[in-house]
Amino acid sequence: MVLAERSNMDMGECLGVTNRQALQFFFEHLKGVTDDDAPPASEVLYNASVLAHFASTSTSARDAFPASPASLVTVFDIHVLDRSQHLDPEIMEAAGAQCLLLTGFFFDQQRRRHNVDWYAALGMGFYERAARGRKDRERSRMMETMARRFGFWRHQQHRLARELRDAPSLIVRPVSSEPPAIM
Repeated sequence: MVLAERSNMDMGECLGVTNRQALQFFFEHLKGVTDDDAPPASEVLYNASVLAHFASTSTSARDAFPASPASLVTVFDIHVLDRSQHLDPEIMEAAGAQCLLLTGFFFDQQRRRHNVDWYAALGMGFYERAARGRKDRERSRMMETMARRFGFWRHQQHRLARELRDAPSLIVRPVSSEPPAIM
């Protein structure tokens, strides 16, 4: 995933979180939910980068590629109805990553409105196309792996989302007996 340099700065200024911190957060938490399966670190890192990218990118971002999809309808409109860019490996990787995010991490929200399995099959296909179009052999292998293991990673992202949702709080708030000061 490629983020524009300006959006990297904006995210840290607005959210108090850098892209590196977001990546580290998702990497550590993905490792935690996948410990029993022991996936290769490169796969964990790739999936963490997908989650970190979309966590730090707005659905209306104009200076970041790809923008976070608002829903599977967005993926359908951009990548299914318009097939003009299906030979572009970067576009196909972005489409695969968007399908992975929405059918994995946001499975619970999407399953009520969409046939998530159908979109998961699309995501696998997008990653397969991304693999075929890559000149960089290492990147091509990662895209092949993501296509082949799409279901596994979809399940892991869903597990992570449930774990994060069910955690009492990831932000430790200071305990103070005094009421906050009002200016």
